[in-house]
Amino acid sequence: MAEITRRKFMGDGAVLLGSAVLTASAGGALLPLPAGAAGVDFPESNCGPANGDRRSILVAYASMSGSTGEVAGAVGRALCGPNITVDIRLIGKVTDISTYDAVIIGSAIRSSRWLPEAESFLRENRKRLRNLPVAYFLSCLTLAKPGEEPRRMARAMMEPLLKEVPEVRPLGLGLFAGVLDYSKFGFGMRTVLRYKMWSKGVREGDYRDWTAIRKWALSLGPLIDVSREKARAA
Repeated sequence: MAEITRRKFMGDGAVLLGSAVLTASAGGALLPLPAGAAGVDFPESNCGPANGDRRSILVAYASMSGSTGEVAGAVGRALCGPNITVDIRLIGKVTDISTYDAVIIGSAIRSSRWLPEAESFLRENRKRLRNLPVAYFLSCLTLAKPGEEPRRMARAMMEPLLKEVPEVRPLGLGLFAGVLDYSKFGFGMRTVLRYKMWSKGVREGDYRDWTAIRKWALSLGPLIDVSREKARAA
């Protein structure tokens, strides 16, 4: 283990103590800025035919600063087609999933887990979701670095929830890198993130691989078809 010098120890402590003071004095300073502030947006949209013989897919997402919503949008657009309608919705605004033939749930990661609203959505809708084709995805900065170890760590973040809601069996699990944009966060959170990301060697930037995101989304099409036919035959 590398030796920690007294200077580094004191410096690290000063950064973390300063962040704690800022958090206490600023209230919600550790949270992302509200939607609309500093360019933060949580996109919602839909695509595909409005009527006729079609399948309807929901892509519901939870996000801290909007970047996971853009991933959800890319997933939805990849799945859209002449006979497929896709709704991309912020998960907190979804009140009814009874009209959908398949559901894809995605979330940013905080403290090595999906955001609380995404986990709550899964728990609250578990009875219906267990009878539908379902897929999960996450976006996190752990995947900003390439290699199998970051992917293993990202997959492990989903294990507690998979065990907690075993009746919902996802057809796919998308693991995507996120975005590090300090302007999307309050001052206290920026301070914490700058130190944390510096210690991990992750620079500010957009690490999302749009080709991989689209490829994953397209891989779900046949899985959703097969699952739906099995449900009809049951």
